[in-house]
Amino acid sequence: MQSLWMLLASLMFAAMGACIKFASDLQANLSQIVLFRGTPSVVLLLGWALLTHRSLRPKNWRLHVMRNVTGVSSMWMGFFAISVLPLATAVSLNYTSPLFIAGWMLARDWKQRDGVRTLAVLFGFAGVLAVLRPSIGAEQMAGAVVGLLAGAFSAVAMMQVRSLGRIGEPEWRTVLFFSCFVCVTGGVGATVEGWPMLRLEGWLALTGVGLFGLVGQLAMTRAFGLGSALLTAALQYSTIIFAALLSAALWNQIPDWLAWGGMALIVASGLLSTWRTYSETRIMQGSTTTVTSTAEAGERRV
Repeated sequence: MQSLWMLLASLMFAAMGACIKFASDLQANLSQIVLFRGTPSVVLLLGWALLTHRSLRPKNWRLHVMRNVTGVSSMWMGFFAISVLPLATAVSLNYTSPLFIAGWMLARDWKQRDGVRTLAVLFGFAGVLAVLRPSIGAEQMAGAVVGLLAGAFSAVAMMQVRSLGRIGEPEWRTVLFFSCFVCVTGGVGATVEGWPMLRLEGWLALTGVGLFGLVGQLAMTRAFGLGSALLTAALQYSTIIFAALLSAALWNQIPDWLAWGGMALIVASGLLSTWRTYSETRIMQGSTTTVTSTAEAGERRV
């Protein structure tokens, strides 16, 4: 059952990415897309917290601010990449955050020369090159760079989420503050960019961004709470496959063999990095724990 929940979450995040691309094609601006992504989560979580009389006071404001600055920046950049790149390419770049985490750990403790993380970094960079080379033109290079930056910022946000988990901050409050920050930045952006009036199809696409994102977040939270965190973390990479299938079905953008190989390498690097982190956590704590950073990445996942 756990596997089905994670597969559902992956499908929902891929569908959310498709709705982002549709909304962008239908002249919705990025601020509208971001605002619609955060609003359902704020309404649901805030209403639930008030009804159950739960405290909204955070344990550490500084960690929340740092987590939200990097996480929301990653969301904006990831959504921009989806709007200008083929869906499967943008989603693949969005899932490079474990690669950046592995690279950071290697740089921090290079003397130990962790062979698994070194292999993950090599796989990841090879995968990125393979995905980009056949998939985009020179005019889309800016989107590719922004997509990679989204992965890098996501890696920093994931480490901040881990820090919040270690001080006992409940997941719902972390997600709520994140969603509030998303809405605030979306609202500020809308005052700058304006609020273009859309056709019915545009409003439906924006609604899909919020609903698919919310269902994906809930399904992923359920999946991580039911069983093996390592299995769930592995299954989340099926989002890339779902995104590729949707891209082919809706836009006739079919990755060639080199792009498929690059996606496989990105998945392999993510799995290696996740497995290494999971193994080290078990050794340090002497018991099975959840990979919190991977689970919380879904707050802005595409």
